Amino acid sequence: MSNIPETGRTPRVQIRLVVIQVLVFSLLLTLGGRLWYLQIRNGDEYTDEAKNNGVQRVVQPAVRGSILDARGVALADNETRLVVSASRTELMKMKDDGKAVLARLADVLGMKPKEVQAKVRLCDSETPKPCWNGSPYQPIPVTDDATTQQALQIRERVEDFPGITAEPTAVRRYTAPGKSNTAQVLGYLSPVTDEEIEKAKDSDSPFLRSDQVGRSGLERTYDKALRGKAGVTRYEVDNLGRVIGEAERDEAVPGANVVTSIDARVQAVAEYELDAAMKNARKEIDKNVTGRNYKADAGAVVVMENKTGRIISMASLPTYDPNAWVGGISAKDYARLTGKNSNNPLLNRAIQGQAAPGSIFKVISSTAAVNAGYDFDGNYPCPSSLSFGGREFKNFESRGYGSISLGRALEVSCDTVYYGLAHREWLKDGGITPKKNPNDWFYKTAHQFGLGKETGIDLPNEVTGRVPDRQWKQSYWEQLKDSWCRQGKKGGSYIQQVAYENCIEGNRMRAGDSVNYSIGQGDTLVTPIQMASIYSAIANGGTLYNPTVGKAVISADGKRIEEIKPKAHGRLPMDQTTSRKMNAALAGVATRGSAAWRFGGWPHDKIPMHAKTGTAEVYGKQTTSWFASYTRDYTIVMTISQGGTGSGASGPHVRKIYEAMYGLDEKGGQDLKRALLPAPQQALPKIGSDGTIDSPKIKPYQPRKPLDELQQPAGWTRPGGDRESTRPPGDQQLAGPPAGRD
Repeated sequence: MSNIPETGRTPRVQIRLVVIQVLVFSLLLTLGGRLWYLQIRNGDEYTDEAKNNGVQRVVQPAVRGSILDARGVALADNETRLVVSASRTELMKMKDDGKAVLARLADVLGMKPKEVQAKVRLCDSETPKPCWNGSPYQPIPVTDDATTQQALQIRERVEDFPGITAEPTAVRRYTAPGKSNTAQVLGYLSPVTDEEIEKAKDSDSPFLRSDQVGRSGLERTYDKALRGKAGVTRYEVDNLGRVIGEAERDEAVPGANVVTSIDARVQAVAEYELDAAMKNARKEIDKNVTGRNYKADAGAVVVMENKTGRIISMASLPTYDPNAWVGGISAKDYARLTGKNSNNPLLNRAIQGQAAPGSIFKVISSTAAVNAGYDFDGNYPCPSSLSFGGREFKNFESRGYGSISLGRALEVSCDTVYYGLAHREWLKDGGITPKKNPNDWFYKTAHQFGLGKETGIDLPNEVTGRVPDRQWKQSYWEQLKDSWCRQGKKGGSYIQQVAYENCIEGNRMRAGDSVNYSIGQGDTLVTPIQMASIYSAIANGGTLYNPTVGKAVISADGKRIEEIKPKAHGRLPMDQTTSRKMNAALAGVATRGSAAWRFGGWPHDKIPMHAKTGTAEVYGKQTTSWFASYTRDYTIVMTISQGGTGSGASGPHVRKIYEAMYGLDEKGGQDLKRALLPAPQQALPKIGSDGTIDSPKIKPYQPRKPLDELQQPAGWTRPGGDRESTRPPGDQQLAGPPAGRD
């Protein structure tokens, strides 16, 4: 047992405790200092660095769906190209805003520096187009047609091209199968804007900065289905940008394919024949107005299924190549498409072109007369001219046909029959001082036929046309009264006199307004799609369909099919008796009336043809050519601005379209092996689970031979246009006198 006292250990223990306390206090002081240093002194710096630790998104754009014709032929699809893009964000970090880099890039690509700079400048109210209207944070395509050598130069000389990339990318392609352009129907794409991204961010179809969106045509109508859904992979990264893990992955969903009712073969024929009709019209002399060659400066044609309203073909001239927009349009192309002398090729004249309809409007006036109480088979005077309000309204060439029925008036296109009926109804409604509730049969019937409003076609920016009824005249007068009164002068020039009369009573329905309206003249405006809808409704027994181009939306793997069913929006205001008699009269137009000289040798017994010609007069311009027609299956309407007469300019080329569809030769013989579409296409194309599309190949349309005299009935002589007499030699009568106007 130790003899050392217990109290002897106390100082040493106390010293140890003190040392331990000092050490602990020092450690706490060090930790506290470090904590102050990190959180207080350098807190903001480390907070900023911590913010950079997070999640980064990598977007994988979805492959845009194809637009197919009714048999599966691609009208628009995608192909892989070498795309050279510029990051505006990187360029703006440079002292010269990247001008030197862009100049070197222009040299490699064989472009002008100004052209490259125009590609990457942002659009605003002061910047002339072309410019970039997409997000400034998205890579901006400079060209989508780079060669492999050009791409290698850019990638091998990274130090010379900061902010420039050259990558293989899927880009849109408009294929023009069989030379069927279909431009205005298909539309085009351009980059999504920041405004569109913001607007759609909470919707079920938000945009990504990399998205291209449809700007017109089917690309716009079916953009959501075609676009699909981009894939997004979210990576966890540190403040140095190093990936430390994958947080989440959303696989890309490719866009669906839109199957249309367009037949690319018929589309090629329609485009060719419309172009040929305009070229042939320019060879003819306008003997009635200017004495110069017809200008034939624009035109449109529509081919429609009668029983569904589906569009088989829709062509508009002048036209353009939608591929010009792919990868960003050049300044040269933009000027060519939108310049002062371009004549608006971007305009789809089938749904946006408005003109007076001329005599093809008379099916409406005939129906209005019947609904007002006049007998379709009654006798109505067809003198050479009539006078109303001190003005003489002539039948063309001052020809008279005696007393004829409404059916015969349609066949020979007698204006004075309609003048007389319209004037009689105008008087019943109170004349220049109308009664409180006028019947307005002629105006009411036009609205019932669907004029003055959209047809409902699945293409954007359709226009309504115009029915110049009393409400419209009052509104129009209120808008222009002051201008008319300033310009008008009693006894002055024609324009001054018209302005003077409009100033005094432009809001009143005058006798001249009513009689002129009855033959599709005056202030009436229609579109080709409206008239095609009307004539197809006459053909199918009275149902007005919403015209449709889209037929089905099919998923990329072919498993989900959403058919677009035909929809009706009304019926024509005629009973079965009137419908039957109207059909007979329109058949008579093609066999013994104003269009008969264009349908010699046609097999009317096998494929009954119905037609109505129209020649609309336009002040200060040459006449507008109209030709409306239908068979049991299809309706075709063609119009040519400043093209001359209906049967003279449009008629023979409408026949050519029918011949190609039914496989007919000029003498009426039919070869079904050559027929493009003897009956409407029913089945949808097959799309495999791997995305392959079962589509046939098509050949460009080759017309058999130039138009000749075989299209005239035997014994008839070809008139100098259908506004001249078509009376056969010796003044023979073929089931009544032939037509003399349209």
